[in-house]
Amino acid sequence: QVQLVESGGGLVQAGGSLRLSCAVSGRTSNMYAMSWFRQAPGKEREFVAARGWSDGSTYYASSVRGRFTISRDNANNTVYLQMNSLKPEDTAVYYCAGQAVGDNKWKFWGQGTQVTVSS
Repeated sequence: QVQLVESGGGLVQAGGSLRLSCAVSGRTSNMYAMSWFRQAPGKEREFVAARGWSDGSTYYASSVRGRFTISRDNANNTVYLQMNSLKPEDTAVYYCAGQAVGDNKWKFWGQGTQVTVSS
């Protein structure tokens, strides 16, 4: 099993920055990829960014490309989402998710962290 714990959310003004962290523990040797999703009030959860666990390949939603960066600290198994030039429409609960080798879905989820961007 894999456990994910997010942190780093908060309130920021439009144009500001935040860095979210996702601490990954458990059977990390079997991890294939990590991602961030978000869910705004009254909306469905949507994909934000993903990164291959080993090869470092990255993917971004068009709405955040060029503003957000997903990265991983190999030493302490933490995945980050650096968010710059934040907009009010980025306001949401952000979730970290993990996919194991052989899975075809994001099986592991964190509890979420709130990000609020004021105009």
